[in-house]
Amino acid sequence: MQHVLIVEDSATMRSLIASTLEDLDVPVKITEAASGFEALHCLPRDPFDLIVTDINMPDINGLELVSFIKSNATYRGIPLVIVSTEGAERDRAKGMELGADAYLVKPFEPEEFCSVIMELLAQPKQER
Repeated sequence: MQHVLIVEDSATMRSLIASTLEDLDVPVKITEAASGFEALHCLPRDPFDLIVTDINMPDINGLELVSFIKSNATYRGIPLVIVSTEGAERDRAKGMELGADAYLVKPFEPEEFCSVIMELLAQPKQER
């Protein structure tokens, strides 16, 4: 079973992402965090196979979260997907520069989202 952490301040968007993940061809356990701060509390509790995060959130934003995760030896191997309304190339470039493995702009196509997620989950853990 793949364990995915969804970090998104919008309950509606968290629900949409969760339901999209539940349609994958692999069993998925989902943990939800409503902020970057909440996500930081979730990280040491369980091993995650993937993290999906928004950028614009209260307290710790998604870019700060990505930066923390990718600079931490314990978590840097976890694939990370940014899903954001920030669609400018500079925003995408910043997210990827900080270490995100993929960057999707909201509203995203569920098929594209699932394809990206499946590709990242299929990678052997040592490559992550």
